[in-house]
Amino acid sequence: MGATHHHHHLGVAVSHATSTAVNGTDLSTTIVCYAPTMITTNGIWQGDNPLNYSLPLFILQLTLIVFTTRSLVLLLKPLRQPRVVAEIIGGVLLGPSVLGRFDHFAANLFPLRSITVLETMAHLGLLYFLFLVGVEMDLAVLSRTGRRGLIVAISGMALPFAVGTSSSFLLKPHVSKNLHAGAFLLFLGVAVSITAFPVLARILAELKLLNSELGRVAMSSALANDIAAWVLLALAIALTENDGGAATPLASLWVVLSGAAFVAFCFFALRPAVDWVIRRTPEGEPFDEFYICTILTGVMVCGLITDAIGIHSVFGAFIFGLVIPNGPLGTALIEKLEDFVSGILLPLFFAISGLRTNLAAITNPRTACFLVLVILVAGAAKIAGTLLVALFYSMPFREGLSLGVLMNTKGVIEMIVLNIGRDKQVLDEQSFAIMVVTSVLMTAAVVPVVTSVYRPAKRLQAYKRRTLQIQRTRPDAELRMLACVHAPRTLLEASNPTKRSPIFVYALHLVELTGRSSAMLIVHNTTSRSNTTKTPMSRAQAQSEHIVHAFENYEQHAGGVSVQPLTAISPHSTMYEDVCGLAEDKRVALIVLPFHKHQTGVLEHAPCSVAVFVDRGLARGGPAHDIAMLFFGGADDREALTYAWRMAEHPAIRLAVFRFTPGDNAALAWAAASEKDPDVLTVMTDAERERAMDDELLAEFRMKNVGEESVAYAEVVANNGEETVAAIRSMEAVHDLYVVGRGRGVTTPLLAGLTDWSECPELGPIGDLLASTDFSIAMSVLVVQQYVGGGGGGDAVESPERQRNYMSGGNRARSGPRVTGKAGWSASILGT
Repeated sequence: MGATHHHHHLGVAVSHATSTAVNGTDLSTTIVCYAPTMITTNGIWQGDNPLNYSLPLFILQLTLIVFTTRSLVLLLKPLRQPRVVAEIIGGVLLGPSVLGRFDHFAANLFPLRSITVLETMAHLGLLYFLFLVGVEMDLAVLSRTGRRGLIVAISGMALPFAVGTSSSFLLKPHVSKNLHAGAFLLFLGVAVSITAFPVLARILAELKLLNSELGRVAMSSALANDIAAWVLLALAIALTENDGGAATPLASLWVVLSGAAFVAFCFFALRPAVDWVIRRTPEGEPFDEFYICTILTGVMVCGLITDAIGIHSVFGAFIFGLVIPNGPLGTALIEKLEDFVSGILLPLFFAISGLRTNLAAITNPRTACFLVLVILVAGAAKIAGTLLVALFYSMPFREGLSLGVLMNTKGVIEMIVLNIGRDKQVLDEQSFAIMVVTSVLMTAAVVPVVTSVYRPAKRLQAYKRRTLQIQRTRPDAELRMLACVHAPRTLLEASNPTKRSPIFVYALHLVELTGRSSAMLIVHNTTSRSNTTKTPMSRAQAQSEHIVHAFENYEQHAGGVSVQPLTAISPHSTMYEDVCGLAEDKRVALIVLPFHKHQTGVLEHAPCSVAVFVDRGLARGGPAHDIAMLFFGGADDREALTYAWRMAEHPAIRLAVFRFTPGDNAALAWAAASEKDPDVLTVMTDAERERAMDDELLAEFRMKNVGEESVAYAEVVANNGEETVAAIRSMEAVHDLYVVGRGRGVTTPLLAGLTDWSECPELGPIGDLLASTDFSIAMSVLVVQQYVGGGGGGDAVESPERQRNYMSGGNRARSGPRVTGKAGWSASILGT
């Protein structure tokens, strides 16, 4: 009765079972205890303590875990650490090593009775996370990257695996209670040689190396490494089953054979079923909810099957994820699961790992030092093996060294290995704590070490053809362009690619770095140039994918064009760095950007000329276009004229060049201003020098186009900004594209006052006027800025302030840009 009273105090009701029999046992006199009120509380006003009930306690634990993890993510963000480092540290902080040392904290917030619920939810989250990892992986990458990525993976895994397995014989008596030497050998070998593919992908994106040769080799090697690690882990788990019994070899064999049969069933039975679902879904339509729910349920079923076989349940979820083909279905699943699984459930797994990590258990310094030494030697062996292969393939030493360091990235999968090892008693409490800490330290060291070691092989000398004007001096040379994918194919066609003067286009797809796995999936699909998926991957990506395919189709049917799709993943605020970095790496002469409001970046830092395209229907037109080029003078206008000149060589394009020159009244105003302000004299001298270069280019243009019916030239005289605007408004509406220079450093009364009410100052006074919604003629506009050295912002002929004062007749306040339109990913990559 004392026991009964104790249970009732905990809210457990006691009753006599009804008369029944189970397996022949009479239960009529059996007392059954059950807890009808232990899940949810009656409320604090009834005198209940919510922490005595499982649901309120779980919610409080989950909130505390997520808050701790997110706080650490924010704290470590300036150090550019991957999120997994913060999550593991957060788990350790909540465990017995730090906060768990306080009895009240451990007894009230993480009592022993709550661990079962926590572990169940943590493993459910782990199940779906490993499913997402499998979806994220693209096995076709292995075949596309060729032999090098595979050999790097093998060498980067074989040497540390050999170190781990060879030292296991010395370590086993001190750190393992499992009787099977083979199990400990495989667990230790896998633990020290594994590379965390998801974590590595995010580190590469953070370091802006995803599109580099180093990034591609690292991704493919980590992918092969992960798959090999899962195979070895499944084998290690099989060896631990029924350990010590007479049937151990036979039982382990059955586990391995059953696992192989499960993998075969997934790829030869489930994969066709998934393909059938994809075929039944119309292009561009969302997947039926029934199919999505069936697949999500299938994740748990696959986990149940592998758990029943004797392999860990996460193995089944991972294999099922590999079955899902890259494409729209993968993205749909990731969009539904990613935030909840990675943000809410996965931190539970790290909290459980932290609760198991007790640094106070490290009581044998000799064994601890030997284990740490083995881990460090294995890490050094991974670097050495990777470096040797890199040098064999003629990679620079620093690049090979960086690749070896990157391959030492640890993460969730390593924690899974360690937790399974602890559950199977392959690792004791001390060795588990040591390996968790070393994993965190090794992963935390990856970013700072790679940042200090990796020095991209910069060009020995800066490439010279950074402008279209310089490019024109060698008309037979290939023109390299970097086009953000929203720039239409029509503009490329108008650029007149020919076999004599070909164009190489890098079609750049920008993806915001959000820490989501879908970003990595996008990289694989975009860079693969694979036509295996017909549907866009997601609504947000539909337009980009469509235009990339349009580029590729155009390449197949047109002569003189080569297209290479690229993907850059970075935070929204630093996307311009990726654009400029890729432009320099690929040695392009022109960056073509779509126009959006709220711009910052590329125009200031571009290593070559830039063209900003305001599309108002040009993409819907055919190959024939009427182009007007408005020439006011200056470096930007000369670059714009050069581009328009190249377009005019296309047989279907007509070009009209309008040169605006100041009238007599403007000249008198200029002279009067020079008498009052000595600074204006300097401006006039610089303007005369620019005018001489303008005259030279225009004279060459006119001479080489004499008799060309498709090319026209006219001069327009104006005295001030009002007359300039009136002249532009009076032009015929036959032109569907206006090409203008951005107009930096141009000092002329023809533009006076035009900057006062600019909506988009980054387009320059004329570009802003033509792009304005108030302008009567709706046409597409191409604003060109010439690279003039020292940064894309260039060396202006005069200070912007002096120019503004002169043109506007004073220092009048200028309104800020009006915020209109929908901001897209490209909204922050232009402008000043």
